[in-house]
Amino acid sequence: MLDNLDLSNSLDKDTYRYKIEELMRELRSLQNICWLQKMPIIVVLEGWAAAGKGELVKQMTNYMDPRGFTVHPIFSPSEQEKQYPFLWRFWQKLPPVGSIGIFYHSWYTHVLEDRLFKRLEDERVPLIMRDINAFERQLVEDGAVVAKYWLHVSKKELKNRLKKYEKDELESWRVRKEDWQQVKNYEEYSHLAEEMLIYTSTGFAPWVLVEADCQRWAKMKVLTQLVATIREGLAKREIITATPSSAPQSQLLPTEPDYLGQTDLTLHLPKDEYKTKLKKYQVQLRQLQKDIYEHNIGVLLLFEGWDAAGKGGAIKRVTDILDPRSYEVHTFAAPTDEEKKHHYLWRFWRSLPALGKIGICDRSWYGRVLVERIEGFATEIEWRRAYREINEFEAQLATSNYIVLKFWLHISPEEQLNRFQDRKEDPYKRYKLTEEDWRNREKWDLYDVAVNQAIARTSTALAPWTVVPGNDKYYARVHVLETVVNAIKNKIS
Repeated sequence: MLDNLDLSNSLDKDTYRYKIEELMRELRSLQNICWLQKMPIIVVLEGWAAAGKGELVKQMTNYMDPRGFTVHPIFSPSEQEKQYPFLWRFWQKLPPVGSIGIFYHSWYTHVLEDRLFKRLEDERVPLIMRDINAFERQLVEDGAVVAKYWLHVSKKELKNRLKKYEKDELESWRVRKEDWQQVKNYEEYSHLAEEMLIYTSTGFAPWVLVEADCQRWAKMKVLTQLVATIREGLAKREIITATPSSAPQSQLLPTEPDYLGQTDLTLHLPKDEYKTKLKKYQVQLRQLQKDIYEHNIGVLLLFEGWDAAGKGGAIKRVTDILDPRSYEVHTFAAPTDEEKKHHYLWRFWRSLPALGKIGICDRSWYGRVLVERIEGFATEIEWRRAYREINEFEAQLATSNYIVLKFWLHISPEEQLNRFQDRKEDPYKRYKLTEEDWRNREKWDLYDVAVNQAIARTSTALAPWTVVPGNDKYYARVHVLETVVNAIKNKIS
């Protein structure tokens, strides 16, 4: 692939000056249209050291409104960033709707330099490429444009440019030891790049190979392709926005096994037995907190369930004895205005616990296939593709040394009504009961079907669902704690 590029391609100065002005004006105009259309643009610049990526960034942004773009030079991950899945730091840098994010190096460094210098094991490479492809597809399907460019130079040109930069007192600091290793290992690095390009050039985010021995040619090709890619994205956006929004759902037909209906809600624990088992598992969990840290394991507990099912009580019993410095609890409600400017998973990536800690979510990304589906906040296309996106997200966590446990706290409609009445009459709990709780109760049958479908389509070996019988709060709390303790023990052993 790279061998077939004609690196002798060049462009004379006069032709370049004539064409570049027109291209830059068009790019500035497109930036404004993207802002109005709320379409994010993600530009990925990869290639050899000294291939001209820095000069390209300068040219690309020359006419742009600086308020509408951010350039992200990507270096080796910090010690903090190493405590998360490798894509975590890139989710933090994604541009909001209407903005442009330019990545000077990117997530692809992990499968290039890290492989070359043996910082990434070969057996993990297929998983990393799988995660990259899923990452980019999710962004594109959500309305972003992803434009990726590989700037290719010959070994001779690479060597000459590095020598030139080393002699320039203003540029010499940019030349790294790793850059000279690219010269020394040119053939091996080319092979790694070829493999990366083959497996990550997809229909939704294809690579553009750029002959870069002539920098004028390279700039012209990248900018021409970028303009065409943005125009194509805007054309696709017109089709997507023409799709009518979803209305709240009024009827759902069961299509999956009735996991909730199969739950034995008569299970209970006497108070004395509850106290004994509660203390037992809480102490074990406190002891395991040290093992989690020493083994650098992340633990993520998701709590979903009916209103008044006991999520808060279960979370309280999990955290009661834990060291508060090593766990975080996040409560998720409707997304904020800032969160709505990003992919719906963005806010959840930002809230992940670091390896060695416990993260607890009161509600989670399953809102996409539950409340957002039922209430019509997500289109049918959006919530249907969310099942795959959720599975991909959780698989990335599980293969990054996380334990992912998902609990649905299940109670009967009769038990929920009793708890609503208790809250209504208790002045200390009355604030917990809202009009929304009563509205959701009226849609019990809809949520029952949606929950069963979510469990069927997202309960995996890497991230299983546990349906917790919750009519008896004592039983539910102990069941949750026991499940968490056993999962951590199995991971460590």
